[in-house]
Amino acid sequence: MVALFEPLKIKDVTFHNRIAVSPMCQYSATEGVPSDWHLVHLGGKAIGGSSLVIAEATAVSPEGRISPGDTGIYNESQVTAWKPVTQFLKKHGAVPGIQIAHAGRKASANKPWEGDNHLTPGQGAWQILGPSAIPFGANLPVTPKAMTKEDIVQIREKFVAAAKNALTAGFEFLQLHFAHGYLASSFWSPIANKRTDEYGGSAENRGRFILETLKAVRAVWPEKYPLAARLSVNDYVEGGIRLDESIELIRKMKAEGLDMIDASLGFNSPDISAIPWGPGFMLPTAERIRKEVSLPTTTSWLITEAAQAEKAIASGQVDMVTLARELLRDPHWPYHAAKTLGVETPGKILAVQYGHWLKR
Repeated sequence: MVALFEPLKIKDVTFHNRIAVSPMCQYSATEGVPSDWHLVHLGGKAIGGSSLVIAEATAVSPEGRISPGDTGIYNESQVTAWKPVTQFLKKHGAVPGIQIAHAGRKASANKPWEGDNHLTPGQGAWQILGPSAIPFGANLPVTPKAMTKEDIVQIREKFVAAAKNALTAGFEFLQLHFAHGYLASSFWSPIANKRTDEYGGSAENRGRFILETLKAVRAVWPEKYPLAARLSVNDYVEGGIRLDESIELIRKMKAEGLDMIDASLGFNSPDISAIPWGPGFMLPTAERIRKEVSLPTTTSWLITEAAQAEKAIASGQVDMVTLARELLRDPHWPYHAAKTLGVETPGKILAVQYGHWLKR
């Protein structure tokens, strides 16, 4: 048996292999409503054989969008538009997942190919929020409003409402975006969080926003469906998030009902010079978390080769591999990986309309 193509069961959900599609922003929505682009983009990954397809960082509120092109899940029109996507994914064997998010001080920005910088008032900029009035810097220079406790409660309630909407839309896997310098991640990072109340200072306080949000969402997300989180576990910057603190936070997240952790990193600072880029460079970190916390674990970051992914699963580094750009290059990567690894009938990895003709 090839480990990469063994099924995995979490709660009442079974994934037919260990390949997940990373949430990748497409910046192609209008007023937060997903379009045909999203159906084709995500549906193609199900046809290609990925067992878990996670829709992009989807905003819990209008001001939580990274850009005007971001998807949302905060109103009925958006929920209605997501339903054909989830139905298509399920029809073709994939578990439909979604990542819900608030962009915090990285919100109100142009699309990456239109400047990747903060919008100007003339472009429709909106007020951005953060734990403290500290700008990200570089291409995102606008200073966020330091959130009040009332703001914190309101955003937590928006995460809860978004989770309910995700369920109505047909999603069966929910991932909370606690990474990459967006709102929750900026609360966790000492770089962005200089608060002096119960939401800042110590690791316990900096993790409070994450734990309270997780607990509130867990209360409304069905127990039969997995609740996951993507967390920046290391900033790779002096004075930033440390791995040992993150492992302790993940233990607390598990106690609040977390079912899976996606170990990611930083981007709370424009300085990424110390990140140890290289093939699968986050796998050792994910392995440590998996062993120390005993929680289903995944990671992404430069996992590109079939043998590399197989080793990561077979050796117990992770329970799933999460692929991003490699699945943009090749939406049928699972099929090609199955052939490379000697799976007897690789065509069965694909949707039957393709797989029947490629079963040998």
